[in-house]
Amino acid sequence: MAVIGGAAVLTVVPGTSFGRETNALTQIKTDDTPIQREAHGLNSYAPIIKNVEPSVVNIYSTRMVREREANPFFNDPFFRHFFGPNGGGGDNNDNNNDDQGGGGSGSRNRHRQHSERSQSLGSGVIISSDGYILTANHVVEGADEIKVALANGGPEFTAKVIGADAPTDVAVLKISGKNLPPVTIADSDKLEVGDVVLAIGNPFGVGQTVTMGIVSGVGRTSLGINQYEDFIQTDAAINPGNSGGALVDAEGRLVGINTAIFSESGGYQGVGFAVPVNLARSVMDRLIKYGKVTRGYLGVDIQSLTPDLAEEFNLPDKSGALVTDVEPNTPAAKAGLQNGDVIREVEGKKIADSQQLRLMISQSAPGTKVTVKFLRTENDKKPEEKTVTATLGTLPGQAAMRGQNAPEENKNSNYDSLDGVEVADIDSGARQQYSIPSSVRGAVVTSVDEDSNSADAGLHEGDVIQEINHEPVKSADDAVRLSEKAHGSRVLLRVYRQNDDHGGSFYITVDNTKRK
Repeated sequence: MAVIGGAAVLTVVPGTSFGRETNALTQIKTDDTPIQREAHGLNSYAPIIKNVEPSVVNIYSTRMVREREANPFFNDPFFRHFFGPNGGGGDNNDNNNDDQGGGGSGSRNRHRQHSERSQSLGSGVIISSDGYILTANHVVEGADEIKVALANGGPEFTAKVIGADAPTDVAVLKISGKNLPPVTIADSDKLEVGDVVLAIGNPFGVGQTVTMGIVSGVGRTSLGINQYEDFIQTDAAINPGNSGGALVDAEGRLVGINTAIFSESGGYQGVGFAVPVNLARSVMDRLIKYGKVTRGYLGVDIQSLTPDLAEEFNLPDKSGALVTDVEPNTPAAKAGLQNGDVIREVEGKKIADSQQLRLMISQSAPGTKVTVKFLRTENDKKPEEKTVTATLGTLPGQAAMRGQNAPEENKNSNYDSLDGVEVADIDSGARQQYSIPSSVRGAVVTSVDEDSNSADAGLHEGDVIQEINHEPVKSADDAVRLSEKAHGSRVLLRVYRQNDDHGGSFYITVDNTKRK
């Protein structure tokens, strides 16, 4: 899998309908009617393109790097992701826990020998007339400066990141323009395989380009591209520079944000993916309102059913998510869910597999009450259908020591002592990905900003922070709390690192007097 453009989630406010929430922007243009599929004989899409093209913008992001890449293709984040930070392929992580996800792929903290500015290219879509823009997170992630150029030689603006959500690869920018041409948003849940779609963006920097194809699939998951996935698959040509751009239907309405391709060569091979606009829109609303995306938490480990498992549990088919473990004192435990239960519906929506359940739970805000319908098989009897109501908690396990999802104006205040480091709880996925022994406790480092003091001190992705200033770290929340508590110019860390077939703990100091 490869990310283009070089990767939060559907959420609801308690009291609103499941998976959808009130728009944060009153100027959004929407049209939820389904496409007219009976119409035939269209000879040209030119009128449609002329209407939607002004809503698609070019995005140029720049950042400081410390090493000149030999291959010019590395100027595009797509190729950096595809080849990986050391020239190899990226990781393909799959975690079936509905409440947790693994860290990002590849290490971000290679030692660089030279300092220069690197420019990346991507696209974005104007959502409101006052300058809100939807794009892909990986187009702007880590950027020092972001420029937005309107279509067809229009003016250029400096953009501000309102918020970004890596798990869904969605970001929201804001420019100071007025009376801008917003795109009309469709209901992506009404897309069907075979619908005509058009991809609009700026591939390879050649200028705004339109390609046509059809919807090849919907609801694509388990691709290992994003932590939360519900992709639209299309054969419309998507190439580097298209990322963050528009996927529109035959009436010119936005149905998705182009984000990734499947490719063995690094170029277009007929399989592209877009984040559905319903998902992107919900993430956008949350980012604009709160500067971050909070996710619901049920508290179960789950797996998808196979035909053999369905037979063993006397199930009518293999639809649903099999509960393999219920964490104590969680919403699931309090609601009465048990190991071996097969969750078939949430809020009246059928569950096909574990990935869909994981996504649907993440779509609800903490505090939301959800109705869960499941089958329970006892003593080889016929499964009995049961229904419970669970009040979702807040997803634990992932925290950023840097406010990566916070609004831009808040990022430069209240620095903690390990600014630029992201950590997560050590779940089974993290232990497998980073080869962490079962005896090691702490918070695993999932990302280190290469320009941070922590990177200079030698902290790496995959390291486990075991102590901060002699105080033990048992979780990601502990790491964040102790990091915020450590106000000195130097911070002492006890770190575990796994190297090849052996590992061990050691101490490092992070010098915050050198903050950049």
